[in-house]
Order: sequence, then structure tokens, then C-alpha cells
Amino acid sequence: MKNITKYTSGIVDVQFGENVKLVEPVNIYGAKIGNNAFIGPFVEIQKNVVIGNNCKIQSHSFICELVTIGNDCFIGHGVMFINDLFSNGGPAQGKKELWKKTEIGNNVSIGSNATILPISICSNVVIGAGAVVTKNILESGTYAGNPAVKMKK
Repeated sequence: MKNITKYTSGIVDVQFGENVKLVEPVNIYGAKIGNNAFIGPFVEIQKNVVIGNNCKIQSHSFICELVTIGNDCFIGHGVMFINDLFSNGGPAQGKKELWKKTEIGNNVSIGSNATILPISICSNVVIGAGAVVTKNILESGTYAGNPAVKMKK
């Protein structure tokens, strides 16, 4: 083997609240997970992520750096959070100062396979499966589509 860099997966430097349930394998490092959280298998949660109390993160979801999720939230299967908007025409490639943060309020449900760009979502919102959220959501309600738009209150 030549020039191979091996990264190990697992759980490293994570602050867990009480009664957290994990289904391995997971890859979680440098994050803070609140009380009574559930993290499904094949989830990656990167450093500087904060997940509130009573949250459920379903399998195959990716929560990148700079994401904050409030209390009582549901993240469906395969939800992808993005922190790099390719503002220079391509990936930031080590220029973390170009990354943006995402803030999710309380009581937010995000359906399977949704993509969440670096935005803010207020509390009491439902994001439909497969939606692509490209702009801040400032009013409670149900949002769906690509780009996501409000469907009903």
C-alpha cells in the first residue's frame, strides 16, 4: 500500500446529554448532543454541531459543521446539511471562513432526502421529503419543493 491515509470512524470528543440512544455505526466528532436524543445508523455529525433535547436523527443523514438544531426536532432519513455554497465557483477546499452556519428552531421536522443549505428555519416548521431549502424560513408552516415554498399554515 502506498500513500494511503486511513481515517477511522466512530465517536470522538462528543458531549452527550442523558438517555441518548445511538445505533452504530455512526461517525460523530466534536459535537454536542442533548438529552433523550436518538441517532440512527450511518449518520455523520461533524464538529461544532449542537443538537438539542428530544431530537431524532434518522439513518444516513449528514450534519456538517456549523449546524445548530433546536429541541424536539425530527431529521428524516438521508437529510443532507450543506455549509459550503461554492461561492468561489467550487469547493472551499480548506477555506473554512467561506462556510456558513445553519440554525434550526424548535419543533422542526425535516422529511427524508431533504437538502438544507446554510439558512435559518424558525420553530414549528415541517419540511417535506425531498425539499431543497435555499432561503431562510421565518414563518411557521409546511414547506416543500425545489426550492422549498410554503404550502400551508
